[in-house]
Amino acid sequence: MEDKKYVNITKVYTKRGDKGQTDLLGRSTARKDSLKVEAYGCIDETSSFIGLARYYTKNKVIKERLKEIQNKLLVLGGFLASDEKGKEMMKDQIKEEDIKLLEEYIDEYNQKLPPLKYFILPGDEKISAYFHIARTIVRRAERRIVSLAAQEELNPLIQKYVNRLSDLMFVLARYSEEVENKK
Repeated sequence: MEDKKYVNITKVYTKRGDKGQTDLLGRSTARKDSLKVEAYGCIDETSSFIGLARYYTKNKVIKERLKEIQNKLLVLGGFLASDEKGKEMMKDQIKEEDIKLLEEYIDEYNQKLPPLKYFILPGDEKISAYFHIARTIVRRAERRIVSLAAQEELNPLIQKYVNRLSDLMFVLARYSEEVENKK
């Protein structure tokens, strides 16, 4: 239980959502159809699908790495779900080291794969398909973050992290299908 991060939520519903509003970290609100909410919603979807892939992978190292990534996505999503006051309250942020770590993972798994000579049609293996779904959701999140960055100032490392994360999901999809399933 010590690896879980908790927030103090005393009441799940506020009823503000009934009128199309949601609370941001920092105490302001945003429309539920805003780019901000769409961006952090896509990050939430990404984490959910990474959790599904984590559940199904048999590789313990990948399982642990995916959990680390999900914790980083909590930080990233929290930043996206913040107003200016909330951003000041954030203790953790995405750092260059986080991106380097993703690049290390990408290189590690990619070097175990044969060169890619054709387009991939997802769906031959369940775990690989989950990684591909996570990849496409990360790409959607990236598009929303690019749009949001045109409206408000964001840490540029957020976009960079999300871009590398989609690359990692692609490599893990290939790795899980071509290497893990052949063990």
